[in-house]
Amino acid sequence: MPELPEVEALREFLDAHLVGKEIARVLPAAISVLKTYDPPLGAVEGAEVTGVARHGKFLDIEAGGLHLLIHLARAGWLHWKDVLPSGAPKPGKGPLALRVALTGGDGFDLTEAGTQKRLAVHLVREPADVPGVARLGPDPLADGFDLAAFTALLEGERRQIKGALRDQSLIAGIGNAYSDEILHAAKMSPFKPTQNLTAEETAALYEAMRATLTEAVARSHGLAAGRLKAEKKSGLRVHGRTGEPCPVCGDTIREVSFADSSLQYCPTCQTGGKPLADRRLSRLLK
Repeated sequence: MPELPEVEALREFLDAHLVGKEIARVLPAAISVLKTYDPPLGAVEGAEVTGVARHGKFLDIEAGGLHLLIHLARAGWLHWKDVLPSGAPKPGKGPLALRVALTGGDGFDLTEAGTQKRLAVHLVREPADVPGVARLGPDPLADGFDLAAFTALLEGERRQIKGALRDQSLIAGIGNAYSDEILHAAKMSPFKPTQNLTAEETAALYEAMRATLTEAVARSHGLAAGRLKAEKKSGLRVHGRTGEPCPVCGDTIREVSFADSSLQYCPTCQTGGKPLADRRLSRLLK
């Protein structure tokens, strides 16, 4: 799933390639992708793109006073094309979900792999008209999001820290991959309860979060959209690397599997050398 660093890189890429250009057509190829009907997609045809923003994992393309909001979900991606195929895309069972064509002949396709179609596109008058945007928590890289703000967010939370980091209504933009990376950098168990964090641990977690995300954004800076997936994978230390040696201590990276996802961690760095049991079968490590 694209998370804050990749979506920020896509925002930067689209800002350079879209702003000042005119939208010719917005063409859905899958019925499931479009989540709104008023205003209609035709309302932005002929409009100039005036800006591209990011709200958590949402891309926001502003044109004609309206906002085209895109959430790539777990298996979606954006493919820029200097020359788009002529004609409207044909609806079918392929990965193509929606096409945005510019008057100059260029534009981009949104695709989604797999059978679970969760990629979402909204055309709205204000970004907050999209429920997923309206309930977002603060951006962890915002200038005003300091340690005091982070500490205040965690006050009163009573759950595992892995789940708290992934909760978009608490903190916007962090998903499964970067929560694993942040917790590894903080040397913290993903199952540690938030209410048990000391002030020193909260500070360490905050610094790990800011550093991990800042470094990931920097690695993606200036990359073309098509190279971002490979860059994300190459930069991850523990996520998706089950069975490989930890780059910090050399211990074997382990995994805990859930119904529809998994997490990866290093026992030596994060859990005092103890392997985590499957949370469905055993009590969680504190």
